[in-house]
Amino acid sequence: MTLEEFSAGEQKTERMDKVGDALEEVLSKALSQRTITVGVYEAAKLLNVDPDNVVLCLLAADEDDDRDVALQIHFTLIQAFCCENDIDILRVSNPGRLAELLLLETDAGPAASEGAEQPPDLHCVLVTNPHSSQWKDPALSQLICFCRESRYMDQWVPVINLPER
Repeated sequence: MTLEEFSAGEQKTERMDKVGDALEEVLSKALSQRTITVGVYEAAKLLNVDPDNVVLCLLAADEDDDRDVALQIHFTLIQAFCCENDIDILRVSNPGRLAELLLLETDAGPAASEGAEQPPDLHCVLVTNPHSSQWKDPALSQLICFCRESRYMDQWVPVINLPER
């Protein structure tokens, strides 16, 4: 590996870390402002009713989910709808970290083992924009720029890995 290749790889890693940090910040704000929709079916309903207020779509899947044909069909349809409606999309490769960020991690305690509650569907997360002031959010602006730059490089759904804390 040459010095230029190493430097380019290091810059890419640093940039991805910054994008991951920006995504964490956007999710934290969206959660506190209650401008987040979680779940494939809930997201589909919102996209059907009010696509103009959706500013970001996250599709989360791990390696096991990549083999789920029904989920991949849902992803394809959601991606097509988002592209048609100019909604930025990111693919998150570690749904467990996403669950931690959204405070939705389920405990493996006695209630969970009895099937009392199903874990939340984190395969699709939408961030909506109820107030125009949110557009001035630097973290959201950084994510939007990242998505646009990725599209220019023909990567329509960039994949990011949220940093572990």
